Amino acid sequence: MHQAYFFDMDGVLLDSMPNHAEAWRIVMQEYGIDFPPRVCYINEGRTGMDIIRWLGDHNNRSFTPDEVQHIYDEKTRVYHELGGGKPLPCIREVLETLQGKAAIWVVTGGGQYDLYEQLEHWFPGIFVREQMVTAHDVTHGKPHPEPYLTAWQRSGFRKEDCCVVENAPLGIKAGKAAGLFTIGVNTGILSRSDLSMAGADRVFNDMREVKKWLAV
Repeated sequence: MHQAYFFDMDGVLLDSMPNHAEAWRIVMQEYGIDFPPRVCYINEGRTGMDIIRWLGDHNNRSFTPDEVQHIYDEKTRVYHELGGGKPLPCIREVLETLQGKAAIWVVTGGGQYDLYEQLEHWFPGIFVREQMVTAHDVTHGKPHPEPYLTAWQRSGFRKEDCCVVENAPLGIKAGKAAGLFTIGVNTGILSRSDLSMAGADRVFNDMREVKKWLAV
């Protein structure tokens, strides 16, 4: 067992990616931009603002800063209207296995100001604000290593004592670029090879497999 675990949020802690993907599709359709689910999942891990700019660059569109903010706010609104997210199966058991034995961090590209409140609602007493890295804490989002380097530096542990838990190729790339042991949990519509090709040290099918791995 490692001494610190850096969990991504969407698709790792919360089964939220289907509603994120649908919210992006609905909002971007208003701008004439097609954003199919697989492309959304492949780009998961970027900050919301980065996703909007990426979509603009790949569709010959230029968004002003005000437009970027408006799109992000609309996407957030639609996401919550669709129902948001709920804990993934067995993730509570994984967190309870680690609680009191290792430091538990959240490293997410999300920028919503109520992220901590969401986590406290679903996982009361597990997370603390000081052990969160969000879009507001970094200049560069995933796949840049900055989010995980920030968590590692703040944690005070050696790199070899830290483990990244991801479900997305860009997040895996960020963890590996930060020099950290990184596992991929295939909780979405991508293939295991999408995660292994991104550089994951281990790939699991679900959180039940992660729990068994932690118990070894």
